[in-house]
Amino acid sequence: MTKNSLTDLHLLVWTALMAAAIGAGAYLIVPIGPVPISMQPFFIFLAGYVLGARRGALAVGLYLLAGTIGLPVFAGGKSGLGHLLGPTGGYLFGFMVSAWLCGLAGHHERVIPWIKGLAFGAGALLTAYAAGAAWLKFALGLTWYKAWLAGVVPFIPWDAVKVVLALLCVRYLARHNLLPGQR
Repeated sequence: MTKNSLTDLHLLVWTALMAAAIGAGAYLIVPIGPVPISMQPFFIFLAGYVLGARRGALAVGLYLLAGTIGLPVFAGGKSGLGHLLGPTGGYLFGFMVSAWLCGLAGHHERVIPWIKGLAFGAGALLTAYAAGAAWLKFALGLTWYKAWLAGVVPFIPWDAVKVVLALLCVRYLARHNLLPGQR
């Protein structure tokens, strides 16, 4: 195998690993209403930071595909197209854009700068919240205010912590040359 094919294989393994971690994060939940608090966002942000925009979104896409075909990887061990199109579907689709945005923070840099990483993480959160609250509003027939209260407000502090933790993890991995593509 050539060096490029080994690097490609390494990135492929990391992409699959991050998709699996997102699925595992779905089992770590606190059920507080129609949208549970889970560790999925942490792994989604981490996938973007670690793999970059394209591969981070690909990892989330792989996770969504696994859940759609019937693997129990959605929150609470659920799966299927019905769940993907249910009340939490907007968040699931928003997660793909969230990983892409985190990946734009500069995974190719030696260590992602704090301000840049946090700014892109905040953008990722806003994207997931916007898609999720809009979908929740229409799926459950809520007002915008109720969709915001049920689908965004309870998650803001938890998800902000997850962005910071994901950024800490990727900075640690970068400093110790453990990221894919690093030597």
